[in-house]
Amino acid sequence: MTAPDLWPAIDATWPAATQVQHGPFMWREGAGGGSRVSAARAINRVDSTDLDAIERKFSDQNRTPLFQLRKKDTAFDTLLAARGYVISDPTLCLIAPTDAFVPPQFETAYACWPPIAVQRQIWHAGGVDTSKLNVMALATSPKTTWLARHGETPAGTAFVATFGSIAVLHALEVAPTCRRSGVGATLMSHAAYWAKDNGATTLAVLVTRANSAALALYSSLGMHEADHYHYRRKGQI
Repeated sequence: MTAPDLWPAIDATWPAATQVQHGPFMWREGAGGGSRVSAARAINRVDSTDLDAIERKFSDQNRTPLFQLRKKDTAFDTLLAARGYVISDPTLCLIAPTDAFVPPQFETAYACWPPIAVQRQIWHAGGVDTSKLNVMALATSPKTTWLARHGETPAGTAFVATFGSIAVLHALEVAPTCRRSGVGATLMSHAAYWAKDNGATTLAVLVTRANSAALALYSSLGMHEADHYHYRRKGQI
């Protein structure tokens, strides 16, 4: 899979509240849905004058400048570094065929949309607030959430949506008392088989390089890097 196949699915399954082209940039407003839906992104060649203009737009809206940089954005990345922007949250885009996942046990999780109260509680404890739940509601493609159990205890939750042949899993969260008990792998298996039933042949996840526990889980499930990105923020990390 190439990056052009993957990025439209990432953007469609976790969409910005609004986005519009502004000069050589895609200007996005995330309404609290996280950095990826709030960061501006270069879609054409950028020079210093263009950067001045987008910085003024950030200032006019009382927002701290934030940019998402993908592999192809090396020249713009250099320009931002020269302006004092620092790298934050290097992130990997991992994929695997939906057929590669172990068939899930039916009784270990179930799908529901919209999310129920116990899922919201698990997400809230992990820092996934109402604004991010609102992003899930914005996705227009086939989507669902999964609630996993450990014994009789609600143990973890995740959101998954498809875009064409690609499904992307977001906001996987396991309750602290149920970690290291296979709940994450259970959610991934259920998501993969749901995705396959909805026409997807590939399952993708996004994970920061610093999240060693999640990287270990995804690696153990046979997922591999298809692309990566990072952000640059002005004068802060």
